[in-house]
Amino acid sequence: GFGRAKFATVTSVSALVVALVLIGLFGLLLWQGQQVARALQQQVGEFQVFLDLGADTRTQQTINNRLLGHPGVEAASFISQEQAYRSFVQDFGEGAEDVVGENFLPASFRVQVTPDYATADSIDAIAATVEPMRGVDEVAYDAGIIERVRENLQVVQTVALALAVLVVLTALFLVGNTIRLTIYARRMLIRTMKLVGATNSFIQRPFLVEGIAQGLIAAVVACTVIWATYGALLGQIPQLAGRGWPLGSPIATFETEFVLGALIGWLAAWGAVRRFVQRITLS
Repeated sequence: GFGRAKFATVTSVSALVVALVLIGLFGLLLWQGQQVARALQQQVGEFQVFLDLGADTRTQQTINNRLLGHPGVEAASFISQEQAYRSFVQDFGEGAEDVVGENFLPASFRVQVTPDYATADSIDAIAATVEPMRGVDEVAYDAGIIERVRENLQVVQTVALALAVLVVLTALFLVGNTIRLTIYARRMLIRTMKLVGATNSFIQRPFLVEGIAQGLIAAVVACTVIWATYGALLGQIPQLAGRGWPLGSPIATFETEFVLGALIGWLAAWGAVRRFVQRITLS
């Protein structure tokens, strides 16, 4: 089939390459955006546990163990009175020690929650288990900022998902129309096969195999383009390079491209040839 219709094959493969490159690059950028969103949500979701001024080392260790034992807590760092005082002086400049005493700042824990717990309700639940403990003076966080960030991220994710669906539908439409034209060019062959008694499934089978083969060939080209393009982006933008590829290597992305290429090629060929086989009659 490739040999008999070289131009049609090149056209179909080119359309598949464009579709797979669009889907692949858009998917990678969506993944990068998701990682940024999770990191931002997690950073905003930090809260502080302020201790009583008289809390001893044993009490501090007990509170630390309780925090780390909660499934929603990823890390907890202890800030002593001396560290808090140095941060205060650094923020407010020299001479701050003349205004207030050195020991007025309490020790505290800065707690970082997991992305799944970076909401006001989840932090409320964690605070409810920690605040009644002996040695804890107050649990402080900004619920308003956390909720605003969560709502804004939901809007961004919804828009990104809608764009992703639009890209996929556009790719399917492009590939489907191209393969439909290539099959239309072979309508006389389909009619001839019907004249000699071929069943619809027998006629469709080679076109479906061609569609899958075209998808796999297109996936090879698309993976090369994606590897070069995305690799260049990683080299130019340090923020992207820090996260790299999904699962740490391009293998998962390339495997997905091959599966998508075969699937899109099969679907587009199936839809196109099924319509023409049904329309062509022997009368």
